[in-house]
Amino acid sequence: MTSDHFSDDGRDNEFDPARDIEEILRGMLSGQNFDGFGIDPSELAKAAGLPLDQAALQQMLGALQHAMTPQAMSGETDWSLARKTAIDVASKDGNPSTRSLQSAFSTASLWLDSATTMGASADAPRELQRIEWVQQTIDTWIEMAEPVADSISQALTSAMQEQLPEEFQSAVSQASGMLKGVGAALFAMQLGQVVGSLAREVVSGGDVGVPLLGGPGKEGGALLPENVAAFAKGLDQETTEVELFLATRELAHSRLFRHARWLRSHLMSAVGEYARGIEINVEHIEDLAIDLDPHNPEQIQEILRSGQLIPPKTERQQAAHERLETMIALVDGYVDVVTLEATKLLPGATALAEMIRRRRAAGGPAERAFATLVGLELRPRKLREAAALWQLVGEKGGIETRDGLWAHPDFLPTIEELENPELLLKRIGLVPHEADPAEIDFDRELKRLLEEGNLGDQGTGETPES
Repeated sequence: MTSDHFSDDGRDNEFDPARDIEEILRGMLSGQNFDGFGIDPSELAKAAGLPLDQAALQQMLGALQHAMTPQAMSGETDWSLARKTAIDVASKDGNPSTRSLQSAFSTASLWLDSATTMGASADAPRELQRIEWVQQTIDTWIEMAEPVADSISQALTSAMQEQLPEEFQSAVSQASGMLKGVGAALFAMQLGQVVGSLAREVVSGGDVGVPLLGGPGKEGGALLPENVAAFAKGLDQETTEVELFLATRELAHSRLFRHARWLRSHLMSAVGEYARGIEINVEHIEDLAIDLDPHNPEQIQEILRSGQLIPPKTERQQAAHERLETMIALVDGYVDVVTLEATKLLPGATALAEMIRRRRAAGGPAERAFATLVGLELRPRKLREAAALWQLVGEKGGIETRDGLWAHPDFLPTIEELENPELLLKRIGLVPHEADPAEIDFDRELKRLLEEGNLGDQGTGETPES
C-alpha cells in the first residue's frame, strides 16, 4: 500500500496505518483482494478446521465481519458463536431416537441399591437428544476453554506489536480490538465444532470424565438414546443388555456426585487451576510464523490440529494436571467397580466394561480435538489402577468403608496410594502397620511409667488417682 492509494470517492489519501490495516483486514476476511492480499473464505475455513459447506462459510464470514464492528471489538469472546456452531454440528444427519430408556433406568437403580451405600438422586434420570446435550453442557465447555482463548488472543496481538516497525505500533494498538475479535470468533467456532462433534459421540452425561451436567433437575443422570443405539450396533450383546449396562454406569456416576456434594466443584476447581496456568509463548508463535506459508491452509490446519500454539506444561500445570487426572481416574474407577458389581448377572457385562474402559482411555476424535484446542486431556491414565484399588478396599473393608472415603477430599487415595495400594490400606486400618522399633520402645516405656505411677506426676502435675 503506497501513499498514492485512492479512496472510493477519488480523494487522494495520506497513508494511514490504522485505517489501512483495518481496510485490508475487512477486505481480506470478506474475500476481497487488496493489493495482492486476499483470503479465500473456504481456505480460511479449511485452515481453522471448519466445515466447507456454503451455509457454514456464510456463518463464518458473518461472524468475522461482526467481530470487526465497534460493539464487538471489546476483546471479549462472543461465545454465542460456539453455541450456534455446536447446535448446527450436532443436528446434522441425526436420527433422533424415540426409544424410552426409563425401564433400563428403573432396573439399574434397583441393582445399584445392593452395590453401593450411595442413594439415588432426587432428580429423575433423563433421555437427552444431541441438541439438548449441547444446550445443557456448553457453558461448562466454555468455562474450560475461556482462559486459553484469552491467552492466545493476547499473545498474538503482542507478537504482532513487537514484530511490526515503530510507525505501525499505534496502528496495531488501534486495530488490536479487531484482531482479538477475529481470533476469538475463530476460536469460538472451533470450540463449537468440537462440542457439536462430541454430542454425536457421547452416550451419557458422565461419559467425558468431568461433570458436565449440574444444577437443579439435572443431577439424576442422562443417556443419549441416539448415541446409545449407535454404540450398541454391531455388538454381540442384545440392545437391551447394552442399555441396562450403560444406564447402570450412568446412575452409579450420578449417585457418586449426589453423595459427594463437594466433588463437582473440586473437579472444576482443578480444571480452572490448570487453565489459569496456561501461558502462551510469544517467541514460539514468532518461530512458527517465520516458516508459515499463508497460502498453505494444510500447514495452518496442522499447526492448529497439533496443538503447537499451546506450550509445554509448566511444573505447576503438570502438578495440577496430575491431580485432575487422578481425580478423574478415581471417579471412573469407582464407577467401573460399582457398575460391574451391580451388573454381575447381566450377560456380557465384563466385555462391555472392558470396551468402555478402552474407549475412555483412548478418547474419541472430538475429545482429542478439545485436548488440542485447549491443551487439556480428560482421559484417566490410571483408570485400571484406580478400579483395582476400589475393588481391593471393598473386599478388605466392605462397601461402607469404600464409599466412606468419598465423604471428604482429604479421605481419598493420593497419587502415591494409587500406585501403592498398601499405603492406603494401612492408612485406613485395613492392614496393620509394620512394627517400628521406636514405637515399640515408646509403648514399653509408657507402660512402665503408668505401672510405676510416675507419668501423672511428671507429665500433668496430677496423681494417677485423680
